[in-house]
Amino acid sequence: MANVNRVLRSINDEAASRCVDIFRRPDGSIGFEEYRRDVEDGSGWFPVGGHSSRIFHGESAALAAAIGDVAWLRRVVGST
Repeated sequence: MANVNRVLRSINDEAASRCVDIFRRPDGSIGFEEYRRDVEDGSGWFPVGGHSSRIFHGESAALAAAIGDVAWLRRVVGST
């Protein structure tokens, strides 16, 4: 399992239909992605943000970028 990203923080929207994961890659770099799911579908979460290839030097930098780029996240977390 050494080639799997490790989620450091996962933040859901109010309806639990979208989330942002802040993760650490196997190489130690940090990233984030936005996901969505349809509760009635049951197929799970799907990436929708196109952010997963971005690289950050720390969890706080990734979170700040996510807050800046994901509108609903600003409502849930606020701005930093």
